[in-house]
Amino acid sequence: MIDEIQQDAEQRMRKSVDSLAHELSKVRTGRASTQLLDHVMVEYYGSEVPINQAATVNVEDVRTIAITPWEKSLVQAIEKAIMKSDLGVNPTTAGAVIRVVMPPLTEERRRDLIRIVESEAEKFRVAIRNIRRDANSDFKDLHKEKEISEDEMHHAQGEIQKLTDQFIKEIDLVLEQKEKDLMTV
Repeated sequence: MIDEIQQDAEQRMRKSVDSLAHELSKVRTGRASTQLLDHVMVEYYGSEVPINQAATVNVEDVRTIAITPWEKSLVQAIEKAIMKSDLGVNPTTAGAVIRVVMPPLTEERRRDLIRIVESEAEKFRVAIRNIRRDANSDFKDLHKEKEISEDEMHHAQGEIQKLTDQFIKEIDLVLEQKEKDLMTV
């Protein structure tokens, strides 16, 4: 029973770290990345789909993303979707290829983005702590029901604390890497 609770907590904590990494990948660093367009949706045969399901998306150089729609009729729809997005970029079209050039980030914008990623990381730290709280509550319930001894409960809580510390460190590493990316000119 204790092992199941610990495994569940570990899986949930791992998902939190992975979710943070995914969320931070959407934050623009001044370098082109195909992940920046993952959340941009385009109208394709009557339904909204991510751009990468309606076109080929490639990084052309450090600051340029090239998008080649599978159908010529999608060029305008993709351009429109990118302009509507929160990326703050303007696509340019040359025939069937849409290019998105990432403008350089100003120092002030970099600092704003760092504050954003720090607050995002804090949300995930809180999520990890909530998972710890849930697991500890489960251990206490097992102890109340006399399914585990007090020593087993304390040992299990110690193990959950070790997991919590490990995943908080992972969050800090992900955040540190993103801050480094943001401050690199």
